[in-house]
Amino acid sequence: MPISKSERLDGLNVHLDELRYQYGGPNVPPESPHVFIYFLTIENLSERPVKLLGRKWIIHDDRGETLVLEGDKIVGKEPALLPGERFSYNSFHLTNRNASARGSFHGVDQDHSPIHCLIPEFELRIPEN
Repeated sequence: MPISKSERLDGLNVHLDELRYQYGGPNVPPESPHVFIYFLTIENLSERPVKLLGRKWIIHDDRGETLVLEGDKIVGKEPALLPGERFSYNSFHLTNRNASARGSFHGVDQDHSPIHCLIPEFELRIPEN
């Protein structure tokens, strides 16, 4: 069965609410000690109910390397959003150099048609001492 192309749904928006930086920690690998904790809100201002099923992140670092991360669910959930509803969560990226992050969330609308929305790019800048 062929995979259908998804539609970018106008009105389904992602906002970066906050970005925090942390160096190291008990569960942080020493090869990637810089932790960027991000807080996002997905807002459904469209006229269609949607269910978000997964995400894709593209992380491009200052050495020109790109890492693509894809997966099912969003922090273990498949949020269903009626028109006017929001879903907020936080997660993190680990790195050992400056980078930028962007991506998308994908899911289906009430007719099970594939939809997606873009995650705006944000910078992961390691503070200088």
